Amino acid sequence: MKFPTTVKDHPVVEEALRRLDALGDPRFGQTLVRCLDDTLARTIRPMPDGTAFVVTGDIPAMWLRDSTTQMMPYLALLRDDAPLRNLVTAVMRRQFRQIERDPYANAFNAEPSGRAHDADDLCDDPWVWEEKYEVDSLAFPLLLAHRFWAATGLTDHLEDTARIARVVVAVWRREQDHEGRSAYRFVRQAGPPGDTLPNGGRGTPVARTGMTWSGFRPSDDACVHGYNVPANLCAAAALDGVADIARHLSDAALAADATLLAAELREGVRRHGTVRHADLGEIYAYEVDGHGNALLMDDANMPSLLSLPLVANIPGTDPLYRATRQFVLSPENPTWYRGSAAEGVGSPHTPAQHIWPIAIAVQGLTSDVAQDRLRALRVLIDTDAGTGAMHESFHKDDPRRFTRPWFSWANAMYAELALDVVGLGTRSLWATGESDRGEAQPV
Repeated sequence: MKFPTTVKDHPVVEEALRRLDALGDPRFGQTLVRCLDDTLARTIRPMPDGTAFVVTGDIPAMWLRDSTTQMMPYLALLRDDAPLRNLVTAVMRRQFRQIERDPYANAFNAEPSGRAHDADDLCDDPWVWEEKYEVDSLAFPLLLAHRFWAATGLTDHLEDTARIARVVVAVWRREQDHEGRSAYRFVRQAGPPGDTLPNGGRGTPVARTGMTWSGFRPSDDACVHGYNVPANLCAAAALDGVADIARHLSDAALAADATLLAAELREGVRRHGTVRHADLGEIYAYEVDGHGNALLMDDANMPSLLSLPLVANIPGTDPLYRATRQFVLSPENPTWYRGSAAEGVGSPHTPAQHIWPIAIAVQGLTSDVAQDRLRALRVLIDTDAGTGAMHESFHKDDPRRFTRPWFSWANAMYAELALDVVGLGTRSLWATGESDRGEAQPV
């Protein structure tokens, strides 16, 4: 199957370019086309089985989370574009096969090549690049499947989505009792401390809370405490979509299972995942362990606390989110930096004083102020070091000091923000109810 390699002549993109050019800086539109085309032309590999393999950029593996976010901007372009719809469908089919093969793995090879981030890891499956278990790696493909349905009205993928959802629900249920029921271990002898789990690969001790355990964060760094709060809220939102799909398929059992588990995850966060801040009142913690320990921070990688309106069905006006957002975008958050070039959220995954373009895009996308979204877009083009592409991170005082010259997820987030700024993004699709599928819920 041949997939599109450019969107330059796509009518939605043409209209976006017209509106972006009216903002007075040709770089807005030029970067949008460059980011969208780069993903299509350089990261997509058609496979003999009709699926599509998607590399992250400068790493030759397919991440479940990254490949989802790389596809998200195209949801706004799918109406009347069969080749793009076929591409997203092929990516979803590949994701489902990967989850079916190993639901604890976060990244996969295109073939059973045995290539791996570290060949000495415990997992020896030649299809698996890395087996860092991350809750969001299972949540994001389910979100994509539901949003694809909402954007197109197509239902051919729903039976496969339901089948994989049962696998995911079983894993998340098992990991609600990680200490008692899970056989998962991750030990890496080489690399930094964030590349392995303590306690013989089991992770730090946790108590049962109703939340589901995660060994690693969306950054691929080890969790300090086993319950990652934004990942649990993202999982609950993914389960909302599963229940919606199951009802459409008249699968009452799956709908009930997904609805109940989503409620348990949210209740676990409500009871154990928040803390009292002296000035802001109740805010979300980033990680907790159920024993009373909590980590107050945020990470640029999604799902983050900042991104909850995008990935967790939480309104941007929600008081708990608003208070948490105020914390995240302040010096009290140890990963927030302000410099002469920009201010924003970084990650322990990259050097100190480095800000992530992904987080800048998320800050814009979660703002209800149009000028804030436009300001975020301008910061992104002003900090690309003249490359016309988004990087993993850049130094707060010198954007020429950046990590990862080719990072497709960051390019996708620029595209999402640019489309949103001119009213053509996916957020406007859900908000205006213009989905081809009439009963779609805002996401």
